[in-house]
Amino acid sequence: MRLKLVIFDVDGTLVDSQADILGSMHGAFAGQGLPTPSRSDILKIVGLSLDVAMLKLAPDEGASSRAALVEGYKHTYMCRREEVGTKESSPLYSGARAALDCLRARDDVLLGVATGKSRRGLDKLIEGHGLEGYFLTRQVADDHPSKPHPSMILAALSEMGMERADAVMVGDTSYDMDMAGAAGVDGLGVGWGYHDTAALGAAAEVIDTYADLDAALDRIFGET
Repeated sequence: MRLKLVIFDVDGTLVDSQADILGSMHGAFAGQGLPTPSRSDILKIVGLSLDVAMLKLAPDEGASSRAALVEGYKHTYMCRREEVGTKESSPLYSGARAALDCLRARDDVLLGVATGKSRRGLDKLIEGHGLEGYFLTRQVADDHPSKPHPSMILAALSEMGMERADAVMVGDTSYDMDMAGAAGVDGLGVGWGYHDTAALGAAAEVIDTYADLDAALDRIFGET
């Protein structure tokens, strides 16, 4: 039996955390007396590590100011989650849990995550949605350069003992697809996230709903 590793992005792929991200960015920038970037500019950086995201959003600020923005974002994000709860603040996309349950039940599939979130943030999200035990490898921003650097995927492959040809990266942004390409694995883009599908040109395929996931994975792995 050929084992396959399916690695998921989180924000914009598994969960719709748009309200949390926009609100936390507003809290961070307002806390420093700075105007909040536009919604479109904020969504363009989703998936990047926070330090890289702030460099793009506030390129004229100094290092100490950007570090304060990062801390302000983290603080606001965690406060919002405590007030509202994970299931409300970052709900799973329609069909996501059913798709994960289906893949987890397969003997030939292993699941992983590669995200710009911190480990603390990812752990809280997984706990809040009752997804403990689903993802055998969890690659987070604490331990790697920001996407699209291939480090997260390469670490996942090494940790799980998998070859590049037996892995796929599922994500909604150009950073996910470019990371997959840099790591030498196929990227599967999703059309419901934060980047326009036109930006997912590096993807082997783009799907519109979670109902299309299994068939797309079979095509990518050459099993149809």
